[in-house]
Amino acid sequence: MKNRQAIFGTLIGVLLTIPGPAFAHHAWHGYDMATVTSLKGTVTQFDWGNPHVWITFEMTDDKGNVEKWNAGGPSPSRMANTGWDKDTVKPGDQITAVGHRIKDGTYNLRLVKVILADGRELTCYGGQ
Repeated sequence: MKNRQAIFGTLIGVLLTIPGPAFAHHAWHGYDMATVTSLKGTVTQFDWGNPHVWITFEMTDDKGNVEKWNAGGPSPSRMANTGWDKDTVKPGDQITAVGHRIKDGTYNLRLVKVILADGRELTCYGGQ
């Protein structure tokens, strides 16, 4: 009986440690999820790699200053399910990145979709 209780206690302890880090990673904590931001710019880098796809792009603000932005999406496999591949965007492409800006004021965006120069819209998450 004591052996069974020890195994059960250990199992519960292990299960309680898993959800915290997993939730923290996927919460996109710090992003303004109530506001959608659209930014037009030129791609400087497209990183099609795990765990998240990243697009780096530059845009010019109203005063003529160049801002360097990072826009992150889900994993490549998840984006592939919505029509993306490693060649969807490349440096020099004009895009409109649509997503949620981080609250700390830095130039980071959680991607929802990208509008390509030809007008095609590619979502980053299925069902949105």
